Amino acid sequence: MDASAHDIHQALQTVAQLRLQHAAYPGLAQASADVKRFQARRFKATYANLLHSPRYKTATAFFLNELYSDKDYADRDQQFARIAGTIARLFPQAVVNTAAALAEVHALTEQLDDLMARQWLADKSGHPAGSECALYIRCWRGVGDAAARQRQLEVVLRLGHALNRLTRMPGLRTLLRMMRRPAATAGLTSLQHFLESGFDAFADMRGADEFLEVIDRRESAWIRTLFEEDAVTCETHLTHLLAAGASR
Repeated sequence: MDASAHDIHQALQTVAQLRLQHAAYPGLAQASADVKRFQARRFKATYANLLHSPRYKTATAFFLNELYSDKDYADRDQQFARIAGTIARLFPQAVVNTAAALAEVHALTEQLDDLMARQWLADKSGHPAGSECALYIRCWRGVGDAAARQRQLEVVLRLGHALNRLTRMPGLRTLLRMMRRPAATAGLTSLQHFLESGFDAFADMRGADEFLEVIDRRESAWIRTLFEEDAVTCETHLTHLLAAGASR
């Protein structure tokens, strides 16, 4: 089903509400930042080989910086919300669907990260000497909701496929370049950067199917591991992964 400006606004409103809650509770905001930082390290370590691949490094860095990082996306979200209706009126439906997929995965990620942060905050006081990997695993299992985790992965993959399709739209890269000055004048530089960097990252790959299959396979494996594997074994695997990622 095709997306609309309403879908984009609804997803970004969810994110804005969570942001307000965290602003009112510094401890929760810090826990959320800790969760995001840990997840960014996990993603970077999981895809260390792709980050060093001539073909895939740009797209991998794009995913890391735009979807899995601990960056504050408030500016981009505000800009996105301001022109959601314009996107829906002026751009092809494929662009609208891509924008909606980004908004949806952003909202899903923020909701899950918020639940993780609440677990993190409560659990940390009960296990002050435990490792961060063990803490993360307990929080993941405390939140549960395997269906939401699977949905998050599915929407990330849908976003990737949507970006891949956009690279095949004639004239879109030229249109994005022409938007730079108007975007800067309108205060939309963060959104412009996202659109251009996403387009370029996927265009550089010359086909994203293999890249997205790797994402699907590795993330699905980590979802199973974090939910199903013995806690001690899971902690060992996660610790080794992060150590290997840090050494590359």
